[in-house]
This record gives sequence, C-alpha cells and structure tokens, in this order.
Amino acid sequence: MRVDGRAYDALRPFKIELGFTRYAEGSVLVTQGNTMVLCNATLEEEKLPAWLEQAATPRGWVTAEYAMLPRSTHTRNPRETTPRGRTQEISRLLGRSLRAAVNLSLLGRRQIIVDCDVIQADGGTRTAAITGGYVALALVVRQLIAAGKAPAAVLLPAVAAVSVGVVNGEALLDLCYDEDVKAEVDFNLVLNGLGQFIEVQGTAERRAFDRDALDRLLDLGAAGISQLLAAQADVLRTG
Repeated sequence: MRVDGRAYDALRPFKIELGFTRYAEGSVLVTQGNTMVLCNATLEEEKLPAWLEQAATPRGWVTAEYAMLPRSTHTRNPRETTPRGRTQEISRLLGRSLRAAVNLSLLGRRQIIVDCDVIQADGGTRTAAITGGYVALALVVRQLIAAGKAPAAVLLPAVAAVSVGVVNGEALLDLCYDEDVKAEVDFNLVLNGLGQFIEVQGTAERRAFDRDALDRLLDLGAAGISQLLAAQADVLRTG
C-alpha cells in the first residue's frame, strides 16, 4: 500500500481551476494531490526576445519561468532573487515542453510567457507546472484564434507531464514527496496528445535498472498522461 492509499497506477486527485487571477490573459491553478501550482500566461504583442527580432523567418515565441514560493515546503526557503541552477533547469524544461504545443511560425510577432509558481510542494511540481501551464497557454492562444489574429492550426496537440518511479522495487505513477525521496529510479515524462514523447528525464537514484523496468515506467507514465490530457480537454471544453 502506498503512503496515501493509492494503487500503483493511480494519479493523485487532480483539479484545474480557470481564471484564478484577474489580470493574466490565461490563468490556472492546478492541484495534484497536495501540490499546488499557479500558472499565469502573459501575451506580449509585437515583442520578441532580442535574438529573435532579427530572425530571417518571422515567428513567435513561448517561454516559461518556474519558481517555488518560500513557504511552499515544510520549512521556509529563502526567496530566490537570482534563480538557482535547479530553478533555471526546470524553467527551460517548461519552455521546451510548452513550445511543443504551439506552431511558432503561425503565432505572429508576439511572445507568450508562462509563469509557474509553486504555492505548495508535495512532489511532481515541474510536471504539474507543465500540465497546468499548457492550459494557461491554450487559453491565450484560443483568444488569439477567436480574435482572428492567428489561425486555428497554431495550436498543436496538448501537452501534459507526470512523474514515475521505482520505490521498494515497485513501479509507481505520480510520486508524492515521501515516495520521491525514497525512489530507486525517478523519471519525469512529457507527452503530447498524439502519445509522442517530448521529454524524458530519468535517472537511477539508488540502483541501475534494466530495459524491462524502463518500458514499465514509460507505459505507466503514458497511461497517466492520457488521463491528464483528458482532464485538460474537459476543462478547456467546459470552461
């Protein structure tokens, strides 16, 4: 039995709340178990990174920033005035993942920035940020499409992410913190709505693993992500 009573292949309770803040063009609060991440997407018209301003082929840009609030964890962590290495690495992961959901060549001369701030951390913060960040991004892109500023084809298949790992020799889906710190193998998976992999981050934390274990983790993660993709589609359809 897992620490929270779930089956090995069960996600934590998952919820997406739209319009959580007033000012952002796209705002989402994603809750996955006890992990809570606020995802706000900002649209910047006619504004691109300097390196892209002079690009031969015009295109838009999507980027992301990740941060953990000081009391998102059991003890207070100092506020990061300069992002640490882990924070920068996760921000880059989020940016790569979310760019996979948009045809940048159809986005026009505009940039969308997705800020993902962890309010409460209990494992899987980066994967929850990707899943919620996609919804915030989609809200902005749908507004562009509705206003006739971008074609419908600009929005590519949805993107979601989940953690998987091996704890006490058993493959588990969607690790909470207590499981994550004990994991012998730890993976973060990012897939799109076509079942294609966007990113696979994995490591043997305590012992090496074989190909069969890898295949089990990939299958377990893909099944979990399919449920997250369905939840995204449902909230975007009804929201």
